[in-house]
Amino acid sequence: MTIDRSGTPLVEMRNMSISFGGINAVDDVSVDLYPGEVVGLLGHNGAGKSTLIKMLSGAYKPSGGQIFVDGNPVQIHSPRDARELNIETIYQTLALADNLDAASNLFLGRELISPLGFVDDAAMEAETRKIMGRLNPNFRKFAAPVSALSGGQRQSVAIARAVYFNARILIMDEPTAALGPHETQMVAELIQQLKAEGIGIFLIDHDVHAVMELCDRASVMKNGKLVGTVDIPDVTDDDLLSMIILGKKPGEDANAD
Repeated sequence: MTIDRSGTPLVEMRNMSISFGGINAVDDVSVDLYPGEVVGLLGHNGAGKSTLIKMLSGAYKPSGGQIFVDGNPVQIHSPRDARELNIETIYQTLALADNLDAASNLFLGRELISPLGFVDDAAMEAETRKIMGRLNPNFRKFAAPVSALSGGQRQSVAIARAVYFNARILIMDEPTAALGPHETQMVAELIQQLKAEGIGIFLIDHDVHAVMELCDRASVMKNGKLVGTVDIPDVTDDDLLSMIILGKKPGEDANAD
């Protein structure tokens, strides 16, 4: 699928900065994301990739920079602000209630209420079956607590929750970490489905191979700064590793200033 980058980005983070205790965790970083695109955010632990994206999700308040959604400047002071802009985050922990089934997790805190004023379990299960049928037609364990689901199935539930509530910009934190090959492939298929629906995804990862497989572009960070953003078809695994380790884009002299 060819990404059309001729129009306005879904989201643009321009010259973002944030400091903690005098340390520049993110220093003048700019990234953007287009509809139907997956942009990988790579870097060692402490590189600043998670901190950067927490400014988009509303977890951190930036000390500098500007965020644009659909070309319009926005202020994101909390996760609620992010959700109102159709930005949803799926953390590595997934934030699922293990003792509840898929439908109860999907609508947790946003339950459907019947005309009689009761939680409408039947309506929530029906809606869950619809969204899961769209994202993961092989999902069958609607009555099971999510603790009984595989890693890939749990990811399906977390993604379905975000998409059901009209996410257009999705932040995924290492979605294939600790998953086996089959589960990883399931997540890859989910991401392809989201791309086809025009959803843009920021994928935080440290696994170069996962980024090469799942992403259209990759933005590499080192010591709070942006090393660069590259098109995945134009680079190799070794190119990305060099960006992460040496802090230089392909073709740049590793000893250059």
